[in-house]
Amino acid sequence: MDFFFYPRSVAIFGSFKEGAIAYEILRNIVDGGFEGRIIPVNPKGGTVQVSGKTFEIRPKLEEPVDTAIIVIPAKFVPSLIDEIGDLIEGAVVISAGFSEVGNVELERELVEKAKRHGVRLIGPNCAGIFGVHRKFFGSFEVRVKPGGLALISQSGAFGGAALAMGNEEGIGFSAFVSYGNAADLNESDFLRYFADDENTKAIALYIEGVKDGRRFMEALHYAASRKPVIVLKAGKSASGAKAAASHTGSLAGSYEIYRAAFKQTMAIEVEEMEELFDAAKAFEMYPKAGRRVAVITNSGGPGVLATDKLEKLGLEIAKLGDETVEELRSFLPPQCSVKNPIDLIADADYKRYKRTIEVVCRDENVDSLLVICVPPIFISSEEVARAVIEADCPKPIIVNFMAGELVRDGVNLLEKRGLKNFPTPERAAKALAWLSLR
Repeated sequence: MDFFFYPRSVAIFGSFKEGAIAYEILRNIVDGGFEGRIIPVNPKGGTVQVSGKTFEIRPKLEEPVDTAIIVIPAKFVPSLIDEIGDLIEGAVVISAGFSEVGNVELERELVEKAKRHGVRLIGPNCAGIFGVHRKFFGSFEVRVKPGGLALISQSGAFGGAALAMGNEEGIGFSAFVSYGNAADLNESDFLRYFADDENTKAIALYIEGVKDGRRFMEALHYAASRKPVIVLKAGKSASGAKAAASHTGSLAGSYEIYRAAFKQTMAIEVEEMEELFDAAKAFEMYPKAGRRVAVITNSGGPGVLATDKLEKLGLEIAKLGDETVEELRSFLPPQCSVKNPIDLIADADYKRYKRTIEVVCRDENVDSLLVICVPPIFISSEEVARAVIEADCPKPIIVNFMAGELVRDGVNLLEKRGLKNFPTPERAAKALAWLSLR
């Protein structure tokens, strides 16, 4: 499916009046820096200006392209596929008005036409696709920065919201696909594709229901055996399952069946959007982490909250070796607690944090570290961030700097060095729990 996510050329079919969906997709592709060939198509012809560039609108497609993005009335889509089928590899059908509103025969005709020409379909009734490393933003959703997360969403609206939230959380994406009615390609196909995509480090999947459970299980197992797969399943309750069925036409089925499938395949199930991105942030930094955690904090309360959450999640509060304890005592003020969690007290500075991290990191009983910083007004959060960044520690370090404006500079510095911040002790603890599942 490289012709979808790494295309060299694209044709867009629809209205190119300013504000129309086809126009907005064209603008997104141009503004995103796509370096391939772009062909707008509308029977009326003419020209369209987008972001300082002028494009000739072709009355019909007459040359081969990798992908077509189609935003025309549903009743005309099958005949368009018949017309251009020999010139395209794949089609992204944004148009709605198919099986989701009862037009099952029209959708069946669309699939038949596509199969006749060997064309693969995404959609219909979808929000489009991104191939971020190709600078291809074939959707009307907000653009994102390049990174390692592929987002597969059954819901276009959820996908758009998730992309915007991912931007706020500092997530980098490799790809995005909203697959709508899944008339042809579905979640199973995309799981297998991104499992083998070298730019994808982790896969996030939002599903409401699937049509072929066995195929989904096989694809999920294949993908999760190669890289982290983070799943957010909607439609868990009886009412939610009914809503999901009416939304997508898929079989939501018993949640317990899905839950068993996720456990069996070692997919990582999360409960809400916030957790999906926390898990993605964790896996963007580290492939995995051990279960024995050392907590380093300058505030007792957050350290206790982190400890409680770690134990509740089944992780171990590492028992520090005697040599580690003695070395910590040799340079920390007597008011500091050298038991795990290690409390450096409020005035902990660059030197105290850095040396403590390095000493604890060398302990063979410690697999990973959770570093908490709640800076007083006389200690810069950037100073503590530099200590975390510059500490000689090859083990996974998850950080919780809080809160808000007080730590913004430190969090920005961490982000520049590829370290993501988790805003609460509990969210940081969960990040380590997910890493321990790999």
